[in-house]
Amino acid sequence: MSIVEIIKNNDTTIIDVRTPEEFMGGNVVGSKNIPLNELPARVDELKSIDGHIVLCCASGGRSGMATQMLQSNGFSNVYNGGGWTDVNFHKNS
Repeated sequence: MSIVEIIKNNDTTIIDVRTPEEFMGGNVVGSKNIPLNELPARVDELKSIDGHIVLCCASGGRSGMATQMLQSNGFSNVYNGGGWTDVNFHKNS
């Protein structure tokens, strides 16, 4: 399954790891905002998510770090979607 197919899947959860201020400036409809610095404390919350998790940020850097962090915590269902505008484009195309 490609990243675009994963993004389009209704069972996929999109997590935006930008700051709340950045998130309020624009985001993927239905995405959750969990800032990168809060992610380690919220790993258990994410473990309860069934299906795929796509992480996004402004350009893909922070979401890449978040993806690696979650993978090192045993997640196999996480993907770096890159910038939120790209994720938004794929979700709505």
